[in-house]
Amino acid sequence: MKLSGIWAAVLSASVAIGCAVTTVAKAEQQEAGRTTDNYVLVIHGGAGVIKPENLSAEQEKAFHSTLKAALSAGQKVLQNNGTALDAVEQAIRLMEDSPLFNAGKGAVFTHEQRNEMDASIMDGRDLNAGAVSGVSQIKNPITLAREVMSNSRHVMLSGAGAEEFAQTRNIPLTSPQYFKTEHRLEQLKQAKQRDVIQLDHSKNTDKTSAIKHGIGNDDPHYKFGTVGAVALDKHGNLAAGTSTGGMTNKRWNRVGDSPIIGAGTYADNNSCAVSATGHGEYFIRATVARSICALMEYKGVSLQDAAEQIVMKKLVDMKGEGGIIALDKEGNAALVFNTPGMYRGIVGARTDAVTAMYKD
Repeated sequence: MKLSGIWAAVLSASVAIGCAVTTVAKAEQQEAGRTTDNYVLVIHGGAGVIKPENLSAEQEKAFHSTLKAALSAGQKVLQNNGTALDAVEQAIRLMEDSPLFNAGKGAVFTHEQRNEMDASIMDGRDLNAGAVSGVSQIKNPITLAREVMSNSRHVMLSGAGAEEFAQTRNIPLTSPQYFKTEHRLEQLKQAKQRDVIQLDHSKNTDKTSAIKHGIGNDDPHYKFGTVGAVALDKHGNLAAGTSTGGMTNKRWNRVGDSPIIGAGTYADNNSCAVSATGHGEYFIRATVARSICALMEYKGVSLQDAAEQIVMKKLVDMKGEGGIIALDKEGNAALVFNTPGMYRGIVGARTDAVTAMYKD
């Protein structure tokens, strides 16, 4: 596919990159321990009310620059015969280090003015996975999630326990002050001002529902600021990862879909790798990431069709907002979202990096 074709496809929220070898040939190469020359990396920086009128030219430039830097970080790994897991981790770490995205340094604040971060990562080779939730002193939660996957008997650790485990793996704790940014504090202030709901459940059932969700969806600048990456390496292996700071003004140690394997993250060499971004409660209930892979595995549908069935039909019917990025074992990619925009990018062995924000 020519670069111009990929550009048009990314802007329409989907793209396909063909492999240079047949499935049979690739399988034979993998069995013999050889590599192909193909790799693909797809990233996202969150979906939501992302419109041109809401971003200045300087902000657009900053987002494009950081997305391209994340693509470059992951591409370097893949170009040098590195693993999909390494590429996913490196791309996400770069976005976690940026205050632009709701993960790591840019994490939003809870109602109590804390930063509580979640992350997960999964290896498509053997379905191994790791996740952390509710950590507040970890600079790069995606790296801790990988440590849980690789160096513990567990899949998910949370809160203080996850941070205690981090110290056993020589991952230093970071001061909570590192995550405090004026931009996010202002967002919290505005969210609290909009949230005029009182805890008097008996007066208005609609208020009870809003409290349950714990967010201010009337904000025209609202977005689901999760970051994520999916990769196919030269060895034919898939991986996926997702990291987030959750929802602004969230309460009661709420955990969304990002650290939940099968909801926000999933990877299986037999089908696809998926990273999601959106209203986590719906993505959990719909097991979005695993459902897309399952449609491919059990019904034989294409990646694009599977993604659209889940994101554009099932989630829409449930009134769930968000999007996904995904790769299948042949290197075909899907970037599908039911919101006005999604920060996203793609790079492959046969195309330069392309980034986009808006639906059109």
